[in-house]
Amino acid sequence: MAFQKSITDFKATLQGGGVRPTMFQVELTFPSSVTADTNLATQEGQFLIKSAQLPPSTVGNIAVPFRGRQLKVSGDRAFADWTVNVLNDTSFLLRKAFEKWAELVQNHNYALGSARLDEYFANAIVRQLDRDGTQLRAYRFEGIWPTQVDEISLDFDARDAVEDYGVTFCVQYWSAIEDGDPYTSAVPREVSSALNAITS
Repeated sequence: MAFQKSITDFKATLQGGGVRPTMFQVELTFPSSVTADTNLATQEGQFLIKSAQLPPSTVGNIAVPFRGRQLKVSGDRAFADWTVNVLNDTSFLLRKAFEKWAELVQNHNYALGSARLDEYFANAIVRQLDRDGTQLRAYRFEGIWPTQVDEISLDFDARDAVEDYGVTFCVQYWSAIEDGDPYTSAVPREVSSALNAITS
């Protein structure tokens, strides 16, 4: 059996020359109770969110013992937190929106926050793009809210740099967006209805 593979074989397998991690777009929806102009904040985010992740897929396992061995069966799916990194501009528009959003969840100086989930739950879409800007794959994060807004480091020695900071979101669930359906997630109708009932 021959195992020789040529660079031509590799080129034929690596479609499009591979996917570039720099080619992406994040569309983050802000709650209307956070900013008066949610469209402007979403538009700024498309340019100023400089890093994000396509989500991992994690299903737990349950080890069931039998006569000195273990049968591993599927457990529950877990959805990890989602983090973005944001460039800071002089308007501080996104930074102020994130801070206000986090304070809506839990006030700074007393232990009170919004009692309505639909006031602080939002969603986001991250799109993987091809080198010509066409969408290759997209994921929608549902019911997100900021659990951490990172510090911005200030330093006299920092040169040739633009401020940036991270924001970590709690995620209820995510799903891949179906082809030809750029706005809604491909989840069973009963699951989507259940989440809408919770947040209303």
